[in-house]
Amino acid sequence: MVCKKNKRCGHFYLAVLIALCCSLTLLGSGCKKLKLLSGDQSTLEQYFADNVLGRTFVVDFASDSSADITSQYAGYDFILTKTTSFYEGDMTGTKDGITCTGTWSSNSDYSKLVINLNSSNIPASFAFLNRSWKFTKKGVPVLELAPWGSTDPKVLHMRRL
Repeated sequence: MVCKKNKRCGHFYLAVLIALCCSLTLLGSGCKKLKLLSGDQSTLEQYFADNVLGRTFVVDFASDSSADITSQYAGYDFILTKTTSFYEGDMTGTKDGITCTGTWSSNSDYSKLVINLNSSNIPASFAFLNRSWKFTKKGVPVLELAPWGSTDPKVLHMRRL
């Protein structure tokens, strides 16, 4: 056989074998990641309950049509609380002892978050928060959001304390 005498041929087969092993390893780990991300419903609910509900968040970054409006939310602590459902509840925004109240809701895969702070004492700046948001990143401690169903250039990042 010619390849036995040719070292380049042996190196080629070794490289192909290594590439094949790496591909199989990556493919296998990708499947595990996909399964973890899709999870069953109780796993998704538990993750949301453990990492978001009842936790204090602050606005880390807010941008409206490229204008940085983060300072409008300085000093506010926001909390989403659970009621009898994992998909809706009360929400508060508190600053200097003054609490603004409203509600939040989500869809079953937690890709959408609807904020509705509607008490009589809410600041005008909360109109920016009151909308349907889609999660662009759910990496706790920072939740990254953009308007749901829109390409409107708005961005909201909320960081868990």
